[in-house]
Amino acid sequence: MSESVRIGAGLGFYGDSWMPIRDTIEKGEVQYIGSDHLAELTLAILQKDRMRDPKLGYCKDLIPLLRDLYPLAHQRGIKFLLNAGGLNPQGAGQAVIALLQELNIHAKVAVVTGDALLDQLTDYEQAGAVLNHMVTETPIESVRSRLVFANAYLGAQPMVTALAQGADIVITGRVADAALFLAPLIYEFKWEWQDWDRLAQGLLVGHLLECSGQGSGGNFGGDWQRIADLAHIGYPIAEVHKNGQAIITKAPSTGGEVSFDTVRQQLLYEIQDPHRYVLPDAILDLSTTRVEEIAPNRVEIKHTKGHPAPRQFKVVAGYEDGFMAQGSMGYAWPDAYAKAKQAEEIIRTQLKDRAFNIDEIHTEFVGVDSLHGPLSDYSKVDDANEVYLKMSLRTQDKNSANAFGRLFPPLVLSGPPFVGGFGGMAPVRQLLGIWPTLIDKSLVTPNIEVNYVCS
Repeated sequence: MSESVRIGAGLGFYGDSWMPIRDTIEKGEVQYIGSDHLAELTLAILQKDRMRDPKLGYCKDLIPLLRDLYPLAHQRGIKFLLNAGGLNPQGAGQAVIALLQELNIHAKVAVVTGDALLDQLTDYEQAGAVLNHMVTETPIESVRSRLVFANAYLGAQPMVTALAQGADIVITGRVADAALFLAPLIYEFKWEWQDWDRLAQGLLVGHLLECSGQGSGGNFGGDWQRIADLAHIGYPIAEVHKNGQAIITKAPSTGGEVSFDTVRQQLLYEIQDPHRYVLPDAILDLSTTRVEEIAPNRVEIKHTKGHPAPRQFKVVAGYEDGFMAQGSMGYAWPDAYAKAKQAEEIIRTQLKDRAFNIDEIHTEFVGVDSLHGPLSDYSKVDDANEVYLKMSLRTQDKNSANAFGRLFPPLVLSGPPFVGGFGGMAPVRQLLGIWPTLIDKSLVTPNIEVNYVCS
């Protein structure tokens, strides 16, 4: 049994940079990399890919990432756990196997499935499941005919099984982010599944690593100017001991900062109730957690309290929810805001005249209120150097969405003066709504398939 394990953070979202992971591999002395590619929005993006090509549905940065990093990791015996399988983990696994064969690397690839529940929803309801919206409690019947995916947030257990079967790379679909980091700890330390305090500590480690650079000084909301060399940021690394205590650090000679302040900020990220942070493998009480900066770029984490795991998995489902069209125009001083405002009025008048089918329309004046909305200070808008009008329309009618974009080009010659920055008509986007719900764990069966690539 290991005395300590070092785990490095991978990506924090689909599209994140993997260059800092190279520093972790080369200088961080880690045994594992956990890489979190999925957000609820990401599943919607992947569903659109899958609708265009059924072979897709996994994160397309998976293969470039492993092509660049895995030869280095393999030489050092570093294992990867990645939820980049998205809505098609089997397709992702096949792509990884093909890559390893191309690179002539011998390795075991595990694919975790069982999180995809769409085809079983009716059976679950017949078994007594109630799949109402978690927040609004609206019955799922309101969107059933438009559902296109439904995936449970699995816990660490299938990944632990994969590691026990010798997997070098574990590809999953939708799992809880922190579970990617908990799984190696359970496997290495042989923690019991009812050892709630240790599980809570392991999940907190995962929570601190799951957002890549945000755990090491990126996106820091405090004295952000002091964070050095973000161009070469080092992603966080956790050095975890078998009692669950951990030290958060980063690879030497990298940018960013691991300090009490940066770790504390990440600790509170997305936490609604610090006494009850619910994850599939345990419920965390963060009110007992002790955070102490013991040296530069070394922060100790301990004393997190754990409670028994919930009996249900969270499920995120996606449903077709119409279309979005957008248009934008930029206006220069003098009277930039007034010009943008008049352009908006022209568009709204034309929408009314032509009886567009509209569910919702939203206007932003970039440079004035695009970030703070109605809380913005409008007292100095007359002095604005430039203001961009940005309008978005949501509709169930694709023809209305297509027609909306065509209202903007005529403003170049038939609208307010001194226009610039018109980039053409933005393509219409299909919208997918998100439906969060809960399902009993007893109804969900994860599956693990391990393949050995020998040539």
